[in-house]
Amino acid sequence: MPSTEKIRLAVWKLTSCDGCQLQLLNLEDQLLALSDSVNFAYFPEGFRKPDRGRYDISLVEGSITTPHDRARLLHIRRKSSMVVAMGACATAGGIQALRNFNDIRQWMGLVYPRPEAIEALSHSTPIGDHIHVDLELRGCPVNATQLMAVILAGRDGRVPQLPTYSLCMECKRLGHICVSVAGGIPCMGPVTQAGCGALCPAVGRGCYGCFGPCDTANIAALRRIWLVRMGLTPERVQRAFQGINAWAKPFRRESEPL
Repeated sequence: MPSTEKIRLAVWKLTSCDGCQLQLLNLEDQLLALSDSVNFAYFPEGFRKPDRGRYDISLVEGSITTPHDRARLLHIRRKSSMVVAMGACATAGGIQALRNFNDIRQWMGLVYPRPEAIEALSHSTPIGDHIHVDLELRGCPVNATQLMAVILAGRDGRVPQLPTYSLCMECKRLGHICVSVAGGIPCMGPVTQAGCGALCPAVGRGCYGCFGPCDTANIAALRRIWLVRMGLTPERVQRAFQGINAWAKPFRRESEPL
């Protein structure tokens, strides 16, 4: 039977834009309904006074881009019974991982007047490259309903049911016309995990891959369709994969410089 004692939940930010934390805050009344069973022990963006100690669940937003990020992440792992990678930055390195395909020192020299004062790792990486992650929650930002499902499952001591199939299944269930078949628009839906509600195809645009690769992503087949049937250039295919999840392993090869 689930314990009647409140679970201790922590929410952490590493290198990120805070968008996934905002999804949690946007739940508003649903968060209030959790007050009897969940103690938000550490959540600087939502609560003023941290309650330090050990945590039952830690939701971690952001990628590892600095030595400070890495040190904090190791601390989080030591203090947490369960660690959830929350969002594309935490699960795939995020949009900032585009720097991994180039020399970061050269970029820093073009942007900052004193690049030597900046401590940065050579790559922006997901937190799973550094610690054991108990669960990955995809998206940029994450799906708020899925986020709540993860919290409730952690509270009740069970495994949440999250989709691992492609966006195409979600799109068809919602009754949307396929933008690729009907409109000849390149769409990453066949290789992208469901979870966003097919937002882009719903308005006649191709999927951008915000939820990262699905379990059965056949990148080679999609690439062949784009090149042979749709007439896209290799550069256009590369740009499609060089997005929010460019450093995710199934997408990484197509994101490499030509």
